[in-house]
Amino acid sequence: MAPIPTPPAEPQDSPDTYVGLDPDAAEQRARERGWSTVRSLAPGTVITMEYRVGRLNLEVKDGRVSRAWKG
Repeated sequence: MAPIPTPPAEPQDSPDTYVGLDPDAAEQRARERGWSTVRSLAPGTVITMEYRVGRLNLEVKDGRVSRAWKG
């Protein structure tokens, strides 16, 4: 039987620390802290809801990150 794969580690980083930042600065900080995927979204954007380890979602409103969450 094949071994069970170990999922990649997720950065130990709070998404709340990105709220209020410029989206470019937030993305750069997220990548430096180990997030493999960072996506910026406009408020109300329709997205799939599957959870992806290592992905950080940034909702950008009026040129600032208004919400951030894992997955």
